[in-house]
Amino acid sequence: MSTILEFLGSDHRSCDDLFASAEAAAAQKNWDSARSLFDRFLAAMAHHLAMEEQVLFPAFEARMGNSMGPTQVMRMEHEQMRALFQDMARAAADADRNGYLGLSETLNMLMQQHNLKEENMLYPMSDQMLGDQRDGLIGSMQAVS
Repeated sequence: MSTILEFLGSDHRSCDDLFASAEAAAAQKNWDSARSLFDRFLAAMAHHLAMEEQVLFPAFEARMGNSMGPTQVMRMEHEQMRALFQDMARAAADADRNGYLGLSETLNMLMQQHNLKEENMLYPMSDQMLGDQRDGLIGSMQAVS
């Protein structure tokens, strides 16, 4: 099976692709497509965040012996993203191109910085610390609905 970095890093790229497609449709004022793609992006992100928050973070924190490390920062950033998702959904519903694209730019910056932290720090640390549990953790993340 793959590493945690490969598994979740690949999921980042899938989410990023949906995000970019929704943004492109909104920029072209193709609101039916933009809303549909944004809904797919939201579902993909909800799944991704759930895999981390329900499976990876608890395992990481249990092995570290506390929850005040990098997972705390990641959870705070997840909440920031969720707030932007809501604002973007309103902008998409209102066909507010400028509002949507402005929020999209903010979210993109936040997601890219967040993904770099996870892919360069948290996931490699998780692979190192949780190597003996890796296959089971990836299986559990795949089972998250």
